[in-house]
Amino acid sequence: MQFDKSQVIELLQSSGDQGKAEQADSQLPGQVDTERDAGLLSSLGLDPQMLVSQLTGGSGGGLGGIIG
Repeated sequence: MQFDKSQVIELLQSSGDQGKAEQADSQLPGQVDTERDAGLLSSLGLDPQMLVSQLTGGSGGGLGGIIG
């Protein structure tokens, strides 16, 4: 699934992790693909499957389990 990089950055900022948000801004492509960019997302502490759930409004209840 694809998302705009800004959505991932906003998610990291909302969790209070400005450092990882800045890292995401410099490392992620403009259009983030959860399959193609799984390694980069993992390096930012993001679980690609949970990211999809969170950004699409799926059940996940906040950030629990997304950022590790």
